[in-house]
Amino acid sequence: MPLAPDQAEALARIALGHVGQEWPQKLDHVLTGPEDLRRPSELHPAFHGSFDWHSCVHAHWMLARLLRRVPALPSAAAISARFDTAFTPGNIAAERAYLARPSARGFERPYGWAWLLKLHAELAGTTWDGILAPLATDFAARFHAHLPRADYPVRAGVHGNTAFALTLAADWAETRDTALFDLLRETAWRWYGGDTNCQAWEPSGEDFLSPALTEAAGMARLLPPACFAPWFDAFLPRLDHGEPASLFTPATVSDRTDGRIVHLDGLNLSRAWCWRRILAALPARDPRAERLKATAAAHLESAMPHLDGHYMGAHWLASFALLALEETQ
Repeated sequence: MPLAPDQAEALARIALGHVGQEWPQKLDHVLTGPEDLRRPSELHPAFHGSFDWHSCVHAHWMLARLLRRVPALPSAAAISARFDTAFTPGNIAAERAYLARPSARGFERPYGWAWLLKLHAELAGTTWDGILAPLATDFAARFHAHLPRADYPVRAGVHGNTAFALTLAADWAETRDTALFDLLRETAWRWYGGDTNCQAWEPSGEDFLSPALTEAAGMARLLPPACFAPWFDAFLPRLDHGEPASLFTPATVSDRTDGRIVHLDGLNLSRAWCWRRILAALPARDPRAERLKATAAAHLESAMPHLDGHYMGAHWLASFALLALEETQ
């Protein structure tokens, strides 16, 4: 499903409308004293828009991806100007200083960590690559330190999901830090290698990730094809019968003004992304392929009309739409 130029421009316009919008803001911020009572743009001069830090990061990833994929985008100059404003040595030094605070040890773990690495991977070869590099290196160091002591995965359908973080971080690590890539692969196998006969008791009422499909998509990204196929057959052994049925049925969204219920639009988009990743890793002419393609399309169709309906979804859904539409590496 190639990304149409008008579709790319529409996504870019959504993100450009909020990446610099400081208010409203939901901070991941520990107050250790009155001196910590500062406005978001002072705490995070590079990433203070889009309602929260991680959404601002992945909105910039989307803009970088669109700029690289569609260089003639009408919004190209506005995107470059935004990056020039956000990605300065001083702003990145301030983000690093925030990260170095003892109270920020768990800041954005692991979701924001992974999105920052994915953003930096997308900026490879650009003028902003070197500016963002020190911050990316800081987050890579956090993965190196954290994963060996993380005895258990997090299987939630929200930000803590560890399979999603491993998948996103792999795009950066594969070319920038092969030791980290090896660690991501080893950790995925340690956490998920023995999983079989997944029941897929989902969705929960606030999911934007499918615990089952995000795990499978992560294994598709990190395992060699010869290892992935038998693992996947054991993990979801009844797909050819349309089971578990919950994975084939788009979630309904009752209230798109509710910041948590609207997560379910993101679930439909991220499921479409997962199905596409899984399809790409399956053998050619796999008998399940047509069912999986149709399921991905149905999930995508259910969410695409709602990307910009209300700020609670608009500040982040477009990034997940781009994953589902175009990003298949």
